[in-house]
Amino acid sequence: MASIDTTILPFEEKSLYMPPLDEIQDVVAAGLTSNFETVKVEVVDCPNLTEDPFHLAGQGLNGSPTLIELGGPPYLLPHVDYTKLYDLVSISQKALNSTKKEFLAIGAGAGPYPYVDSNCEGMYNLKVAANGHVLSESHLAQITPDRKRVLLKKIPNTETRCALLGNIFVCEGRPGKVLKVSCKKRTGPQDFIAAIRTTLEQHYGERTVGMGGVFLLKNGKAKQHVMSPFSETALNTEDELNEWLNFFDMSAKLIAVGTLVTNECDLDLRLQHFHSFSRHGEGGHYHIDTTPDVVEYEGYFNVGERIVRVDKPANTHKMGRD
Repeated sequence: MASIDTTILPFEEKSLYMPPLDEIQDVVAAGLTSNFETVKVEVVDCPNLTEDPFHLAGQGLNGSPTLIELGGPPYLLPHVDYTKLYDLVSISQKALNSTKKEFLAIGAGAGPYPYVDSNCEGMYNLKVAANGHVLSESHLAQITPDRKRVLLKKIPNTETRCALLGNIFVCEGRPGKVLKVSCKKRTGPQDFIAAIRTTLEQHYGERTVGMGGVFLLKNGKAKQHVMSPFSETALNTEDELNEWLNFFDMSAKLIAVGTLVTNECDLDLRLQHFHSFSRHGEGGHYHIDTTPDVVEYEGYFNVGERIVRVDKPANTHKMGRD
């Protein structure tokens, strides 16, 4: 099945509030101390994220940093809409207003189900050169028929589709200053991303701040889910949804990519969404670490200039956004 023609998709765009990284550093450092025993937040030159342990397709997180949200859970729940297939290359180019820029696109979404003939999770991680050449380090995770194991697969350069929903951070992949966040030993109830997001929300209020990037679960385990094959019956409640999902404790090192935003700014946004992959065959939708006493995180993030909302569902709901 072909992806939807990008030229006919509805695009909405809003500018985001962009505090200086030095200011965000202080805000996040102060806020995270209520959730982690050890916190260090710095503004640093972005390391080469193509290298171990991050394995991104592009080096940096700078150059026209933009958040993109595709579709949404209403295209999955209560019934799946099989027509919702989005080409990340053409959508990213339209969001950046250029077909000639090199760019990096990383983030979380439903995987390209036609490629494996099954519903799956997508960990998107691809670089597109100015001449259109695609380098994909993307992965997908799907459940085995017995629902006991996860299969993590590399997505080839020729497959650039995201199904149903996605939250993607797009930039030109340039080096530059970024926010580095390091935390150890979780003492509060929030996951790593929620702790950052709610700290920013409490400080900036109605001013919408968005960020994207990558974090590493360096030590410990995390609760993650992988979707089952598409349900033949309607999923109408959170209980039915959770019965359909498959939850696992997955072990470090996990490399998670995605976005966060402090409020919906009238665009029906998903506030946070990160998916992880690994070098040891595990991956899925990140929820929270399950080993708070030993957990260790290291993340690199940049602040988005804009958010681009693509194909917003006309009829929406709040299920399936955790």
